[in-house]
Amino acid sequence: MTLAERYKTVRRRTEDICSHLQTEDYVVQPVGDVSPPKWHIGHTTWFFETFILKAYFMGYQDYNPDYNYVFNSYYETVGARVIRTDRGNLSRPTVLDVYRYREYVDEAIYKFLCEGPSPEVEELFVLGLNHEEQHQELLYYDIKYILGHNPLFPAYNPQYSSPKIEEQPGFISINEGVYEVGHTGEDFCFDNELSRHKVYLNAYHISTALVTNAEYLEFINSGGYQDFRYWHAEAWDWVKTNNITAPMYWHNIDGEWHNYTLRGLEPLHLHDSVQHVSFYEAYAYASWKGMRLPTEYEWEVAATQFNWGKSWEWTESAYLPYPGFSKAPGAIGEYNGKFMVNQKVLRGASEATPPGHSRTTYRNFFHPNLRWHFTGIRLAQ
Repeated sequence: MTLAERYKTVRRRTEDICSHLQTEDYVVQPVGDVSPPKWHIGHTTWFFETFILKAYFMGYQDYNPDYNYVFNSYYETVGARVIRTDRGNLSRPTVLDVYRYREYVDEAIYKFLCEGPSPEVEELFVLGLNHEEQHQELLYYDIKYILGHNPLFPAYNPQYSSPKIEEQPGFISINEGVYEVGHTGEDFCFDNELSRHKVYLNAYHISTALVTNAEYLEFINSGGYQDFRYWHAEAWDWVKTNNITAPMYWHNIDGEWHNYTLRGLEPLHLHDSVQHVSFYEAYAYASWKGMRLPTEYEWEVAATQFNWGKSWEWTESAYLPYPGFSKAPGAIGEYNGKFMVNQKVLRGASEATPPGHSRTTYRNFFHPNLRWHFTGIRLAQ
């Protein structure tokens, strides 16, 4: 597949995700962690305009000089920006304006690619494709949050089908020893997956299946959310302050548990793996079971021996740089490195992860209280 074909495929998938939305859905920002879908459409376009067209396409003219301020996310190097919590205040540019911007940039990109970019620019371009794929997943998170917190619980897509992943309950054993982790080979990876290095692991057991809704319901029914013994102190404060009693999107209606899905509100499917739990909840559940969460290294070493990809899986590992990690110069250096504090690593992928975007070395990361992303629990001991 040529670079232009890859670009077309990725860009079309973003628009396909948004094709089920009404205009009003594009502009809502219920909480600070959620960005309006319109902003994602503009930001992923801004990325290619800013880092490819403005930098390397001779004679390119900005679509709108104000859009750098509107659609810059966190790149201090690139200039001032609308703060994240104010993205929902952007009634202008309109959804139509943003799609026109997207068309304008796409046309310029195809012309640029006809010139044959250098290997260095092509590498940056591939980063842009992977960046847009990350936002495709974020779109699913944010759309689900927007619609799932609408009092009417409207369906995103009544025909949405959640993928099924075959799992065999049980545990596999990994011997103690020295193992290599981290990305290797010529395929794309993010800088936080480099460099490959050795780690020592004690012998351990890791589950071949994710925790199910039925299993997590046992934790709820046993009073797990009311017993401080299973929680970190910070997590216990979070539970009490926010009155947390179940995973996000669970609703107890007339004594029966329901779950908001992208198909709408449904009775809780007990055999599905639990989703939308924070690290706090994952840790508490593991503690209640007398077990623990795996470290990211334990997960990576064992990953070829179980099926994964339904939900991102919390690990016990803090998000820290690998040995020898160094940030790239300029704005691209802001991509991962500056977030390596106060976050936990998640491994695997989720049903919202774009095809071909996942690998065993991928290091996702979020703050431990967040749970609007598609997260699950795998136990270790």
